Amino acid sequence: MTGPYGDSTRSVKAVAADAVPGAPVAQPPVPAAAYHIPPSEDDSLDSYGRYHNPTWRQLESALAELEGATTALTFGSGMAAITSVLRALAKPGLTLVVPADGYYQVRRYAVEYLAPQGITVIQAKCADIIDAATGADVVLAETPSNPGLDVVDLHALAMTCRGRGATLIVDNTTATPLGQQPLSLGADLVVASATKSLSGHHDLLAGYVAGCHVDQMAAIEHERRIAGPILGAFEAWLVLRSIATAGLRFERQCQNALAMALTLRAHPAVRSVRYPGLADDPSHEVANRQMKRFGGIVSIELEDAAAVHRFVHNSDLFVSSTSFGGIHSSVDRRARWGDPVGEGFARISAGIEDTDDLIADIEHALARP
Repeated sequence: MTGPYGDSTRSVKAVAADAVPGAPVAQPPVPAAAYHIPPSEDDSLDSYGRYHNPTWRQLESALAELEGATTALTFGSGMAAITSVLRALAKPGLTLVVPADGYYQVRRYAVEYLAPQGITVIQAKCADIIDAATGADVVLAETPSNPGLDVVDLHALAMTCRGRGATLIVDNTTATPLGQQPLSLGADLVVASATKSLSGHHDLLAGYVAGCHVDQMAAIEHERRIAGPILGAFEAWLVLRSIATAGLRFERQCQNALAMALTLRAHPAVRSVRYPGLADDPSHEVANRQMKRFGGIVSIELEDAAAVHRFVHNSDLFVSSTSFGGIHSSVDRRARWGDPVGEGFARISAGIEDTDDLIADIEHALARP
């Protein structure tokens, strides 16, 4: 995370194309499915859209740069990236640890698809995942967890996995590479949904894997090639275009999230608030050691489901949406999706609105019956 540039400069430089006189400063997308194949059968050239695309390569180069990786691979969604990694690395007879308090679809995939193939699946919460890793071959950690915002000590977890010879995969969606770099803390692979803060405009789905181990990345690329969960060239270009402003957007989102957390914590209608950036948050000590920024998500507990619905109805700025990381601030009542949380639990995603306007809107929305 150290270097000569700040986050916005890193973001702009990551997507910059080579300076070729007469060529566009911003490269256009290349939506090619088929390419002219030379008689020499040169395998280094692009041949088919499911195998290669120059827009992918530019995006993958940018993602690798931001994550501190040597290689990155793009996918059609964050879930496609995660499942591809697990299919490539979690083989029958091995033991896999997945988050019990992370994204619920990952648990479903592990239980419904991987376990029947002879993979032992262990579900562990953030607080227990280091202990669970002592008997694992592959460990998938999500930190901060979604939606509870607990934080895993990645250095300690990486040391446990290394001693065991286990592969450590970290879902970096919530933190983004501008908030945390798991590879520098000992992780083997990073997976993330670029749908969220990196693209940040609620208009596309994308995911990626980043790492430094040649054999692991080759196995994942092979899985992508034969299974086909690819990212469209135009979507790849949109992510590239969005990454250039990710530093600015994420800085404002983190600023707004902290201000919202402080305001909500002081309101009598709010039973509890979780945000790793709060000095008294249970995860703050670990987060402060390994995160540069604490993210744009705040989790709160209101009285019940009706209280969450009233909050959204009374608000002029918050939209009801199940994704996060976009330019619009949003609220999502997570119990409706089956997360093991209370009926009044809500995940708030901070957008890029002016901080004072968001605070005034929160106070207005909570004050109205």
